[in-house]
Amino acid sequence: MTEIIKRENHLIDADGKVLGKLAVEIANLLRGKNKPSFVLHRDDGDFVTIRNVNKMKFTGNKFNDKIYHHYTGFHGGLKSATMKEISIKKGHSEILRMAVMGMLTKNKLRALQIKRLRFEK
Repeated sequence: MTEIIKRENHLIDADGKVLGKLAVEIANLLRGKNKPSFVLHRDDGDFVTIRNVNKMKFTGNKFNDKIYHHYTGFHGGLKSATMKEISIKKGHSEILRMAVMGMLTKNKLRALQIKRLRFEK
């Protein structure tokens, strides 16, 4: 028996919200942890749209001090960038997307779940 997954649309206003707490809320909605039918192996999360991402708050000195690392796979291929550099290059939405990606499960479901995260301009 196949069960039809009913996905809801959630609109979240990021104005004045802290990055980490907002990312936790988004990750839970994308995974479907708010539903009574939640099961670890099934992808039945909802769509999430974020507005006012540029008005999001960063606590402490993270905006200047936090460093993101990326390894290319080649010798000497460790790339590093601060949160401020990523914000200038790709915007606040990329910082929030990376925070949510880190909170999703590291398996095949993550790619499907992150596709349901959208940003309003």
